[in-house]
Amino acid sequence: MKLTVLIDNNTLIDRYFLGEPGVSYLIEDKGKKILFDVGYSDAFITNARKMSINLLDVDFVVLSHGHLDHTWGLIPLVRLYTEATIEGLSVKRPVLVAHPQALSSRSLNGLAQIGSLIPEEKLSGHFDLRLSKEPVCLTERLTFLGEIERTNEFEGRNPIGRVIDKDGLEKDDLIIDDSALAYKSPGGLIIITGCSHAGICNIVEYARKVCEDDRVVDIIGGFHLLNPSAEQLRGTVEYMRSLRPGSVHACHCTDLNSKIGLSKVVDLREVGVGLTFEY
Repeated sequence: MKLTVLIDNNTLIDRYFLGEPGVSYLIEDKGKKILFDVGYSDAFITNARKMSINLLDVDFVVLSHGHLDHTWGLIPLVRLYTEATIEGLSVKRPVLVAHPQALSSRSLNGLAQIGSLIPEEKLSGHFDLRLSKEPVCLTERLTFLGEIERTNEFEGRNPIGRVIDKDGLEKDDLIIDDSALAYKSPGGLIIITGCSHAGICNIVEYARKVCEDDRVVDIIGGFHLLNPSAEQLRGTVEYMRSLRPGSVHACHCTDLNSKIGLSKVVDLREVGVGLTFEY
């Protein structure tokens, strides 16, 4: 598997890419190309071009969850596909994989929409939709985890804004659509997250359960540790101490204090746009 960081809050020094508060990774495995999240703008497309990466032959677009910093790039992606089709270029029709609530309307503190700007019925004109609470196998080794079980008491408990669910009811948003990817390497699991609203420890435990492998080689992505409570940070650090992953690439929504705490118990490494991992 090869993973390339197309969007993150940070960029690599002496590499002239665009960064923004968001996530987008290109994953290549077994001849398949998976775009995991699309950031907030068209910056991931600009960065892909600079890296000579073709996004017209992507097999899957996977959304970790429905927030704007992970889905608003869908509009420029649709524009990219549309313009390429007009020009007679070869364009694959990707399968869009997400939790059924990922495309729901969301609001927060007077902001009318912090969810996807393109509703499900419009997206179905550009993608084959596969909305699932259950795990979905993308390749022989790569799995979309679906709805994450929230089993501990210190994370994944606090709502962010309001959401209109599939039945049209408005309620506090616990971001139940928050999911992740797990790759089954010969040496153990590589877990790839967007924001980890479900809780990074819950995600890791669920990945180990779904993949039937307790070994964790690496964790890459946002940990949702932005000014966390003392209880959440302490619980996460203690969990990671016990887990003993090979390495950790915490980025996006992970603040400096949390990284310092994690660095005391795991091999914490830098992340930035342009970075490539190969497993």
